[in-house]
Amino acid sequence: MSDQDNSIQEARPEGSSVPHEEPNQPEEILDPNRPETKPNWEKMEYRHLGNSGLRVSVLSYGNWANNDNADLTYESVKLCLENGINFFDTAEVYGLGRGEINLGKAIQKLNIPREKIVVSTKIYRIGDDPNDSFLSRKHIMEGIKNSLKRLQLDYVDILYCHRYDMRTPLEETCKAMNDLIEDEKILYWGTSHWTACQIMEAIKICNERNYIKPIVEQCQYNMIRRERMENDFNDLLRKYQIGISAFSPLYSGTLTGKYIKEVPSDSRYLRNKDATPVLKVYFDKKPEWDAKLNKLSEVCKKLNCTLAQLAIAWVIVNPDVSSSIMGATKISQLEENIKALSLYKKLDKNILFEIEKILANTPQGETAFRTFTVLRSRRNINLGVEYPEINKDEGKKKKKKPKKEEGEEGEEAS
Repeated sequence: MSDQDNSIQEARPEGSSVPHEEPNQPEEILDPNRPETKPNWEKMEYRHLGNSGLRVSVLSYGNWANNDNADLTYESVKLCLENGINFFDTAEVYGLGRGEINLGKAIQKLNIPREKIVVSTKIYRIGDDPNDSFLSRKHIMEGIKNSLKRLQLDYVDILYCHRYDMRTPLEETCKAMNDLIEDEKILYWGTSHWTACQIMEAIKICNERNYIKPIVEQCQYNMIRRERMENDFNDLLRKYQIGISAFSPLYSGTLTGKYIKEVPSDSRYLRNKDATPVLKVYFDKKPEWDAKLNKLSEVCKKLNCTLAQLAIAWVIVNPDVSSSIMGATKISQLEENIKALSLYKKLDKNILFEIEKILANTPQGETAFRTFTVLRSRRNINLGVEYPEINKDEGKKKKKKPKKEEGEEGEEAS
């Protein structure tokens, strides 16, 4: 199964029924004099979202994993605000609207000043009717209208195109997103699960037609799935400084080590059939990955942290990441994972190099074909971390063959 196929499965939350409650009818009458709840910014680090002026917390919260639980969403948002998190993500497909409803209720109940937070949602699918899915102008325009009703907001800060739509002309999608910004229903737009080529094509169209360009890609990035972010996006990041909102830093919980001994009976892997193909990369090589996790546990002992905290810190230490989205099915998970903020600053070059040797999956960097030298990946360059020897050796072996074909390729003939 391709990476694109896996990502489509991952976006489908548990539960598929369309919510029956009216989004503008809160469960309780709110006290108009209740105190406002603001992010405690002194506890958090903020980064610019790509090449924009928008600043977001380096840790953010998404309610995919608990879209059907209003109480947990409320407690999670409250905890995030207490720790300075100002970036909250949801999508129309999460519970087919329920995720947006519950996030909207939490924002209202906590009486959060709208200008103090960054809210994003995503357009992808809300039902089974012919125009309930993907990126036609009709679905985008009607989708954001309904999303705003469910969220009880006048606008969202960021609207993502949740999947690339191969059937709708890209010009149509770019124009619709530009119009939504001009209508002040959204402030920025971005993509999610798009390839670098698809994003660059959208940027090209926007430049040619004087549309507002996308500023962010929401992609999967973690210790197990890192190839797209660290290899495929190299030119995208270098040329356009696109922001990265990274999801699944724990690879759906596998990087917590909870599957090493046995699969818990209450785990998402067993409860949600859509999680099975998502976690295929781990379970296809479970003994190998469990051995790596056990070695990483030794690193955790030195740092006095959990595997989950180390995995999240490993993501946000990469300066190309604007924000890493955390999800949780228990408030205790969120409490522990927020501690990754202080941990990532302890990850010096020696520790990062040790982690690279354990993972042994550092994506090979680009090849400088005039010298046939394998360059370090963008992450390694940014962090000043060398390749582990195993990857260096592989690079040396791979660069011998092209030298023999130099004349055939005409590299130096011209």
